[in-house]
Amino acid sequence: MTSRVGAVGASGAENPDVEPADSVAPVVAETPDGPAQGRTRRPAAMTTDTARPEGGGRAASGGASAPARQWPLLTVLALAALGLFIVGTDLFAQSFRVGAILVGVALLTGAALRRALPSVGMLAVRSRFTDLVTYGVMGGLIVLLALMVQPDPWLKIPFLEDILHLTVT
Repeated sequence: MTSRVGAVGASGAENPDVEPADSVAPVVAETPDGPAQGRTRRPAAMTTDTARPEGGGRAASGGASAPARQWPLLTVLALAALGLFIVGTDLFAQSFRVGAILVGVALLTGAALRRALPSVGMLAVRSRFTDLVTYGVMGGLIVLLALMVQPDPWLKIPFLEDILHLTVT
């Protein structure tokens, strides 16, 4: 429940339909005894905007060009695009494995940049902790699976092979 502040027109009469630009309506909180007067520290019942994630500011100063301000995101995207290009073109033997590892490394790079830099631009999607966990777990899993892909896996983890054999057979 908020109150409207009316603007005073040229004739001196108050117009309740117009709010002056510099007026701020006080926040009125409901109490068991009725409406309380004054401001309250209770959060609003409905939000009208979203907060920028931690570290969601520009990675470079405002005087720099747009790509330079978003260099952390562009670095991660360039590594992932290079990995996908290697996978898609099949340039050499094991290119699927190398390209997939590069995609995983791109995500791990995003986690490292999110951890190390105070401001990473659009690489910041959610809170710092959530971004670190998401980028780190996904990147680690992609690298792990790329190292274990058949034929001729570069990494053999026996208990994972046993789990796979138990679920398939």
